[in-house]
Amino acid sequence: MTPDSVMTLGRQAIEVTLMVSAPLLLVALGIGLIVSIFQAATQINETTLSFIPKLIGIFVTLVLAGPWMLTVLLDYMRQVFASIPTLAG
Repeated sequence: MTPDSVMTLGRQAIEVTLMVSAPLLLVALGIGLIVSIFQAATQINETTLSFIPKLIGIFVTLVLAGPWMLTVLLDYMRQVFASIPTLAG
């Protein structure tokens, strides 16, 4: 296993992690921003107000983007498992 192959494997792992987590993080960020603007406009300072919309938004995102996320992860894991003989030898 060369340092170049280790770096390539690590880079691919980080890319897959970012691709899979990006939809959930962006939805949570967008909902949090909307709720904070609403709280600032109405002067309602309730900390639990942002929790339920984020929870619902992330759940909906998981339902909609879940199959794609699973496909990306499975493709990456198949690639990693298929390359084990070449990495070890």
